[in-house]
Amino acid sequence: MLLAADVAPIDALFEALTQRGITPVPIFVSSLKDPASLAFVETALATLKPAAIIAATAFASGAEPGVETLFDRAGVPVFQVIVATTRRDVWDNNQRGLAPADLAMHVVLPELDGRILAGAISFKGESETDPALGHRAFANRPEPDRVAQVADRVAAFIKLQETPRTARKLAILIPDYPSAPGRTGYAVGLDVPSSVLAMLHDLKEQGYGVEGIPETPRELLGLLERSEHGLGLEEYLDFSKSLPTAAIAAVEAAWGKAEGRGLREAPPSVLPDISPSRGEIALPSPPSPISDLVKGEPATKLPISPLEGEMSGRTEGGASLQSSQKAAAHFPFRAATFGNITVALAPDRGRSADRRADYHDPMLPPRHALLAFGLWLRKSLGVHALIHVGAHGTLEWLPGKTVALSQNCFPEIVTGPLPVIYPFIVSNPGEAAQAKRRIAAVTLGHLPPPLTGAGLDENQHKLERLVDEYAQADGLDRRRRDRLAKLIVETAQKTGLASEAGVARTDAPDEALRRIDAWLCDLKDFAIKDGLHVYGRVPEDESDAMRRQSAEAEKAALLAALDGRHVKAGPAGAPARGRSDVLPTGRNLFTSDPRTMPTPTAYDLGKAAAEEVVRGYMQSHGDWPSSLVIDLWGSASLRTGGEEIAQGLALMGCRPQWDAATGRITGIEVLPPATLGRPRVDVTWRISGLFRDMFPTQIALIDAAANAVAARDEEDAENPLAAKTRIEGKISPRIFGTSPGTYGAGVEDLLSSGDWGAREEIGRAYLDATSHAYGGAGGEGISAPGAFEGRIAEADLLVHTGDDPGRDILEGSADVAFIGGFSAALAALGRNADVIVLDTTDPQKPKPRSVGEAVSRVVRARAVNARFIAGQMRHGPRGASEFAETVDRLVGFAETTHAISGALIEAVHDAYVGDAEVRAFILRENPAAAKVIAERFLSARRRGLWHPLRNSIDDDLAALIAEAEALGVAA
Repeated sequence: MLLAADVAPIDALFEALTQRGITPVPIFVSSLKDPASLAFVETALATLKPAAIIAATAFASGAEPGVETLFDRAGVPVFQVIVATTRRDVWDNNQRGLAPADLAMHVVLPELDGRILAGAISFKGESETDPALGHRAFANRPEPDRVAQVADRVAAFIKLQETPRTARKLAILIPDYPSAPGRTGYAVGLDVPSSVLAMLHDLKEQGYGVEGIPETPRELLGLLERSEHGLGLEEYLDFSKSLPTAAIAAVEAAWGKAEGRGLREAPPSVLPDISPSRGEIALPSPPSPISDLVKGEPATKLPISPLEGEMSGRTEGGASLQSSQKAAAHFPFRAATFGNITVALAPDRGRSADRRADYHDPMLPPRHALLAFGLWLRKSLGVHALIHVGAHGTLEWLPGKTVALSQNCFPEIVTGPLPVIYPFIVSNPGEAAQAKRRIAAVTLGHLPPPLTGAGLDENQHKLERLVDEYAQADGLDRRRRDRLAKLIVETAQKTGLASEAGVARTDAPDEALRRIDAWLCDLKDFAIKDGLHVYGRVPEDESDAMRRQSAEAEKAALLAALDGRHVKAGPAGAPARGRSDVLPTGRNLFTSDPRTMPTPTAYDLGKAAAEEVVRGYMQSHGDWPSSLVIDLWGSASLRTGGEEIAQGLALMGCRPQWDAATGRITGIEVLPPATLGRPRVDVTWRISGLFRDMFPTQIALIDAAANAVAARDEEDAENPLAAKTRIEGKISPRIFGTSPGTYGAGVEDLLSSGDWGAREEIGRAYLDATSHAYGGAGGEGISAPGAFEGRIAEADLLVHTGDDPGRDILEGSADVAFIGGFSAALAALGRNADVIVLDTTDPQKPKPRSVGEAVSRVVRARAVNARFIAGQMRHGPRGASEFAETVDRLVGFAETTHAISGALIEAVHDAYVGDAEVRAFILRENPAAAKVIAERFLSARRRGLWHPLRNSIDDDLAALIAEAEALGVAA
């Protein structure tokens, strides 16, 4: 830049910082990897002792993972600014924001140093014509409002540093999901309410002004519901003058003017009342999950609803209930203040179904209340920093560019320049990256819950003993062996375990015993959560030294981040899958370099898993699959290094080519048919919104592989993709997803509302949402209505991979939405296909299961397991929400797939509602969870998915709903 006299962005940033009372010192170096440059910078930092560092250099500093970097030694926050090679007009008109090369160089790789992404400050633009050269060159053109926001962000961090702890004002945000009642504070693996209380105690011990800390999580949630906090209309109108006029215009176009609307702009509840007195699908009523703990009065609720991510349970929707307490505020907020610390639930962002009918922009702006909330935090409360506890929230999923945001992007509009500290489960790198890149979050990795072996219940133990006895008798006493074989099968059939083990009545005894024995081993191998993690805490009797070290590191990292200090970077991944490098937690999470994915190891593992899938299909059908669909997710790809990408490439008969020096992928090799041992498979990819945003290079790679395979001159039977291409005269798209800027499977609203008659409606919504085809060198999307439907119609099976041992398919809405959406789409098209859940939690032993087998395994090994239940009962309202989540997702699978046995629903009912102690716990700690559990069971009853033998069950469930309502849950 300096040698080319192309330093206008640096000059502009210098001036903006100076205007804010900051003394900037520009330092120009050739590279942070050059020893002489590095030494020069080290000396300068030691001399200047800066409050912050702003880095405009691309790539990482070059230190090996785990080795202390220049920035670690400096110990102050490091802000990454982007001097983009992307042209300004491309950035301005592109949803992604940056070209793939800029994304890798200026965003992904600098994260390896723990840099905070402050945003872009310049783009390429044409300069004036040079008379000597006779043409216009391209130069770095500063973007004034982007330069200003970077300066504001840096100034906010410095203000945080300079404010004494006793005077610092902080906001702690708790996630909440309006279409999932009873799950306030739900985040996979984390007890959010207890974590917040732990943080309050830690902050108080460290000199922060904290008062009146609640005794229990239940009390904390109750205080939030009884809040009198809010923002008046005049204040909002005054404060909002500082927001971009185009953004305010978009909000008003979607929701109308702020004046006079108040809470009425909130959409109605999307959870229908299905209690016996209201019928199956009745008019919705607003949920209110926490009763007034002191007065026993109904609580009020104004829910939050983030955009659907990949592993959430977070769907659109919401409710509003105006109480006399909050009537004075035009925008009331659920919040409680403890000295200088405010704990809050953000308002619902709104849902598309409740916009004005003439407003059809798919990028739904948030409603006025969410903008008011951000203004209230910054201008009324004057908070210095924001702590978001638990993945994931609303802010990082708001409409706007994927990265390199503009002034009209809502994540920036709501949060402003506030420092954001975001404790995030270490096994979810994709959604952590979303927070880093869209709200400049410092993502502090936290531990998943400890895992323990599932073991076996009494009936399963009895079967196991009989199987062991059979093995001992085999070869010694044939008559005894035969009697035992008959007894084992009869016992398994009586308990329903035979069908769940896949035993058919026509199976020979030896085959039936083999299946039962394998099923029991499968259950025993299942890892279940032993309770939940509390941020910065482990049990007093914790024997695992690394977990103890991680808890201390989490606590120290939060305090360091709040002091405005640098937090060392650390990798993200699943510890239970062998990623010991992610420990200790408490580091600023980074992700993999996408240019290396899939890695050679990931390719080998993905290829082995794919072969298991096609081998299983051959055993079941007597032929190889011709066509299949693969779900491809962002976080999973990052966790595994791209195993899921590799599965599809291997099925197509392709292999990446890697550069030996850098490990980056340089191309695709199409393997000869003779080396495969089977025909190629025509693979269709259904990518998630996060994958679309993060991996344009991989989309281009997959597209190139499909085109190469389609162009092969091979026999039709050996290459179905090439055969179809010859018939059609062109290759049709093979990569599909939702439209740019949207997320989810497209069925989440229907599943959460219950507002559907036949499951074919859900299938149609899934097909309609998958409206765009992706490909080309930039991985861009184009509208392709109906194209995905054609691929589904020809598919022999769906492959949906689960790689994280710490999470199963009954946690979060994403699995049921994607698997259920595909299954329902098959019904809508009148087609049959296998739906396979591919278990790669042990990458050396991949195991494909039918969706029925996969759900059955989770229910028997985890959901009804006494160890799991006892562990959740240690966590008050958050533990009760785990039971509600399990029931909700189980019934969702039954509704969408028609592959779930009523016996599984009954087993969960008996464990949660039929057990008096568990029932009392749920009702006491989280009456909204009790109500939704009862409603979901009744829904399964009325849709004909569960036929219990006991006639009293309907009355019992109605009684549970009535008891929950008596405790303050809205009727």
